[in-house]
Amino acid sequence: MKFLSMFLVLIFATPTIAQEKVTLLLDWFVNPDHGPIIIAEELGYFASQNLAVEIIPPADPSAPPRLIAAGRGDLAVSYQTSQHLHVAEGLPLVRVGTLIATPLNCLLVLKNGPIQEIRQLKGGKIGFSVAGVEEALLTTMLARHGVKISDVELVNVNFSLSPSLMSQQVDAVIGAFRNFELNQMEIEGIEGRCFYLEEEGIPPYDELIYIANSKKIDRDKLRRFLRATELATQFIINYPEESWEIFKNYSPELDDELNARAWEDTITRFALRPEALDEGRYVRFEQFLADSNLIQEVRKVEDLAIDLGEQ
Repeated sequence: MKFLSMFLVLIFATPTIAQEKVTLLLDWFVNPDHGPIIIAEELGYFASQNLAVEIIPPADPSAPPRLIAAGRGDLAVSYQTSQHLHVAEGLPLVRVGTLIATPLNCLLVLKNGPIQEIRQLKGGKIGFSVAGVEEALLTTMLARHGVKISDVELVNVNFSLSPSLMSQQVDAVIGAFRNFELNQMEIEGIEGRCFYLEEEGIPPYDELIYIANSKKIDRDKLRRFLRATELATQFIINYPEESWEIFKNYSPELDDELNARAWEDTITRFALRPEALDEGRYVRFEQFLADSNLIQEVRKVEDLAIDLGEQ
């Protein structure tokens, strides 16, 4: 860790400048998906950008977007899939950066269970946590294998996805994250298998994004935030083991086998260019939601997402 010590000396030797506060609302409790945020905080990358970032896990995971829309925070970690629906509802939200640049969601079944092909889910039960987008994703996946959504029973298992599957209360679950639930099940001795959405007719999308209030954009401050997380991502990729040590020491509950495995599986999914916007992803997913009758009209990309580098 000699390089880290030298780095910290340089950081703290920098003349102190008044820092601007950034309130960041997470989508869930701190976990490896938030790696660049925690590393940026712990290594002083935010401080080097003259930012003091307050990282707040939510009491209610559905609340952060609405809090940002109400002006009660600068940024929130959210989901591209949800962003389309929030904007369709009229919330003044816009994507300003990307955290996880690939889908994590999957249709999860027991590896050695009775469901070896999606078509075998006809007449079965599928668990879910959040209504809306999940049903549209599932409808598309099932249709590719000759199964209608009416051919299955949807069961709201709240956030008990893998437990409901392992106990065989359901035959599959949608909404499971491949970097978490697969590892959780393997640790408990019951292996799972994912059917990947992007291989089953769903347009690829960014799983986790940063959103801000579209009426209160401070481009300079937000760009400095994203610059810090970009540096943190580079550090994670260059020093995966050292970054894990830093991450797990952020909070005692992070230091366990599940988080260690999830960390390793998540590293390659962090956005290398968090500020960069792939407009095609938003065009295609917006059209997908319109075709699924979840939104009434197709909006322009700039209504959904922006690249802070473009004026």
